[in-house]
Amino acid sequence: MAELPGEPLHILLVEDNEAHAELIIRSMHDLQVAGRIHHVLDGEQALDYVFGRGAYADSTQYPRPDLILLDLRLPRIDGLEVLETIKTTPGLLRIPIVILTSSDAENDIARSYDFHANSYVVKPLEFKKFTRLMKDLGCYWLEWNTMPEPE
Repeated sequence: MAELPGEPLHILLVEDNEAHAELIIRSMHDLQVAGRIHHVLDGEQALDYVFGRGAYADSTQYPRPDLILLDLRLPRIDGLEVLETIKTTPGLLRIPIVILTSSDAENDIARSYDFHANSYVVKPLEFKKFTRLMKDLGCYWLEWNTMPEPE
């Protein structure tokens, strides 16, 4: 993947399953994604990160994400609530959010789009398919997609 112009790209990964998170992070590094992946384990940490609260108050260490990969089934605060909160907050609503979850339930898909998710992706169970998904996802969101300037 080509290096992106400008500032490094920052991805916020919200994933409570450590094995899934490690696979996602490794896949993104293998794709030579510019920037950093910031990993948090629950919905409360995700909101603290995007709002710059508590442990995430230092914006040089924890910059505004350019893309959020969000699981739905999270401890403390559910992924749908995280999605709704971000997408209804001026200054944050333009951050693309990709739901990356194991749920293929129609209700979860519909509610995610009702709350303005930019994409909904079901994690495949097979390693090779998961790796291919991460490559395709990385190419689309990080190389081919054009995003507006932050608000």
